[in-house]
Formats: sequence, structure tokens, C-alpha cells
Amino acid sequence: MLACPTKEELSQIRRVVAIMTEQEKASAAELTDAQIQRLAQDAKADPAVIAIFFNGYALHCKRVS
Repeated sequence: MLACPTKEELSQIRRVVAIMTEQEKASAAELTDAQIQRLAQDAKADPAVIAIFFNGYALHCKRVS
């Protein structure tokens, strides 16, 4: 089922994006599971929420390109 993130989930995603390096942002669709886990941990975010966000982003990039 497709759904928009809740306010709390969006807050977690924003925290992760805020701590990402420019290199991580430039290659976000290619981040490894370990990198995503580290970002989630550093941002005190739910790793599952962050993984879903990055998976969706990667799928979007593959569909568009």
C-alpha cells in the first residue's frame, strides 16, 4: 500500500538528509545498507523508515533515467 509519511516519519527523513554529506546526497540512490543504517543511527531515526525512503528514491531514479 502506498502512503505518505507521517509527520514523525518526515521529521526523521529530514534529520537524516540534514546530516548527509554532499557525496552521500549526490549518490543517494547507490547508498549501501550499512550506510543507510549508520545515517539512521546517527540521526536517531527508525532504520526501516529511512530504508523505505531510500528504496523509493532509488526506484524513482531508475524509473526516470
